Amino acid sequence: MDISIHTSSLPHEDPDASLAFYRDALGFEVRSDVGQGRMRWITVGPAGQPDTSILLAPPAVDPGITEDERRTVLEMMAKGTYGWILLATRNLDATFEKVRAADAEVVQEPTEQPYGIRDCAFRDPAGNLIRIQELR
Repeated sequence: MDISIHTSSLPHEDPDASLAFYRDALGFEVRSDVGQGRMRWITVGPAGQPDTSILLAPPAVDPGITEDERRTVLEMMAKGTYGWILLATRNLDATFEKVRAADAEVVQEPTEQPYGIRDCAFRDPAGNLIRIQELR
């Protein structure tokens, strides 16, 4: 079986702020931007990796969820506990400085973890946790 990760999804509350974070702070390419207003589905991905993307989508738009579930999703997003993604870079310090310079919310500065990984963490404009590991 030949399976690859094509697209992962993260919610957004403000499509323009999310677009600016992923495009400007992380340097991702914008692959598509459909919809209008707050109901936009934006696909971004790392340059040179056209087969891997992140879909930034409006939260809780599935018509099959209840209002209580929708409220829970929005509450979890507000607390920063709903979505997260793990990225990797060969130069963690330079990446950290670039993202911090874009006024991203720093959760953790570059740190050597006790389990052998060096990483840092930010929150995107929707509260999603973005951890960035250093490739060695």
